[in-house]
Amino acid sequence: MKIEGKEYRTIWFENNVVKIIDQTKLPHQFIIKDLITVKDSINAIKVMEVRGAPLIGATAAYGLVLAIIENNDQSFLKKSAEDLTSSRPTAINLKWAVDRMMKKLSGVNSDKILEIALNEAKEICEEDIKFCQNIGLNGLKIIEEIYNKKKDTVNILTHCNAGWLATINWGTATSPIYHAHKKGIPVHVWADETRPRNQGANLTSYELNEEGIKNTIIADNTGGILMQRGEVDMCIVGTDRTLANGDVCNKVGTYLKALAANDNNVPFYVALPSSTIDWNTKDHKDIPIEERNSEELSYIEGIDEDGKINKIQIYPKKSKAMNLAFDVTPAKYVTGLITEKGVCEASEKGLKELFK
Repeated sequence: MKIEGKEYRTIWFENNVVKIIDQTKLPHQFIIKDLITVKDSINAIKVMEVRGAPLIGATAAYGLVLAIIENNDQSFLKKSAEDLTSSRPTAINLKWAVDRMMKKLSGVNSDKILEIALNEAKEICEEDIKFCQNIGLNGLKIIEEIYNKKKDTVNILTHCNAGWLATINWGTATSPIYHAHKKGIPVHVWADETRPRNQGANLTSYELNEEGIKNTIIADNTGGILMQRGEVDMCIVGTDRTLANGDVCNKVGTYLKALAANDNNVPFYVALPSSTIDWNTKDHKDIPIEERNSEELSYIEGIDEDGKINKIQIYPKKSKAMNLAFDVTPAKYVTGLITEKGVCEASEKGLKELFK
């Protein structure tokens, strides 16, 4: 997709270096950062210079490429794979990508291992682009149906950033929106700001602006009243891990949006590539929910009148804060799952009909 009229991907490989868009600097600064070592990749994931389940997976895949360049030794590669997998616990794509890479590299001759690793990492990225594009085409049908009935702007609420900045291109939740826009269907997006990292305000609104799509940033607790007023036609969110039974683990606050949507008969869709499906975990209570540094809540960054980015404390010094990064939305509140293979009900039966 575009930034200031120029096409970009979120990650690419160039001259033995992995290039990323540093998302901690957006929307105020656009900086392309070099990842040179596997530790750089791990740090980029941990501090959220890259974020979003598909992009985290791709970054981990390229991290293993950097590990091979750094030290073509099997024990170093294995340790790097373990460190990458543990860098963020909730998004299943991370483990999926690392496992896929290590399986591909198992028993490979050391002379060919770099070439094979690089090709596999690139393939993971190309697959994600194709999957996200197909998610968009499948989700487009839902938006078209609403527009054909309404004959007016389709108002879509989304939470966090499941846009192209969270993937390699197109995004998951935003892909149907981009496809609708390109087809000439008028859409407007309500973008939850998504505290504490404000990915909705800083990233979703930013990328929609760059594509010329109308959007409005709202406080996280505003969605309910908008639904009560009839100002939301549908919700589309992404997911960091979807269980085989249809339960959806996504950015904290997603569950509350699903409850509000259910109470107001607003369709609630989840967009995901198959790499985000966790076929093995049976109970959502077994999903490791990441708890991040509480300072992400008690401090906030912004740009001042002099154009400088500053960090300020907004909570009382003596106050404690809890910063859970994800929650789980039970399948019963999900209208449908939008995947690269089609739209299905949020259930084991629905998913298996598409993927098994």
